[in-house]
Amino acid sequence: MNGDTAVKFENASLHYRVFHERGQSLKGTVISKLKRRDRFEIFPALRDISFEVKKGESVAIVGRNGSGKTTLLKLAANIFPPSAGRVFVNGKVAPLLELGAGFHPDLTGLENIYLNGSLLGLGRKQIDERLQSIIDFSELGPFIDAPLRHYSSGMFMRLGFSIAVHVNPDVLLFDEVIAVGDQGFQRKCYEKIMEIRERKSTMLVVSHVIDTLRRICDRALLLDEGRIVAFGPLDEVAQQYAAIFRGLEEERKSLQNVETLF
Repeated sequence: MNGDTAVKFENASLHYRVFHERGQSLKGTVISKLKRRDRFEIFPALRDISFEVKKGESVAIVGRNGSGKTTLLKLAANIFPPSAGRVFVNGKVAPLLELGAGFHPDLTGLENIYLNGSLLGLGRKQIDERLQSIIDFSELGPFIDAPLRHYSSGMFMRLGFSIAVHVNPDVLLFDEVIAVGDQGFQRKCYEKIMEIRERKSTMLVVSHVIDTLRRICDRALLLDEGRIVAFGPLDEVAQQYAAIFRGLEEERKSLQNVETLF
């Protein structure tokens, strides 16, 4: 992989097994296998994905629900291996993909900072050095010794965001968590993201809010049904993204008109 490349997908695909029926007994399972009855189908979540992101770039990942955006980030985070093809990531990765991922609900906020920080590749000394900054940024000081099971969803996200951005990653992955909390905290999030961008860290950002993405990203990758539809300047890709929805709306209206004839 080229030294200037941060993330590279080469003909990467990911297939899930979708199960439709399960044997209710050992006998039923054996009979199903003897009859060679398939109890699942293969669902192609991503299909032959190839693209490259240079170091220091911020790229938006856009598309309809179910188009494969989160799955793409999970491949980049090495949460899933590709079913085919290859995925390369150059440097330390900090994924912020799911609410509470890497947290333990019975541990305190403080204990979870050490747990999550270690999962993201930080040593004990590094976490010690950044601990107060993480707590201050999250604004969870009064609750940092409370178990996470007592945290609200917003508190979860603030803690997860604060840990991820203090890892100083080479590649940062965001999935619909660019801004969390009230307006004041959202402003802090954007300022921190811009600071990370100025440090030339690479970011892959999933969001449906194009105006938000314009503030962070220069390029965008558009997915639809697991395939890349477009990859280029954000505003050009945003127009193609909007065209997909216009096409769906026109198709829906056409179907409604046909139904009225019957």
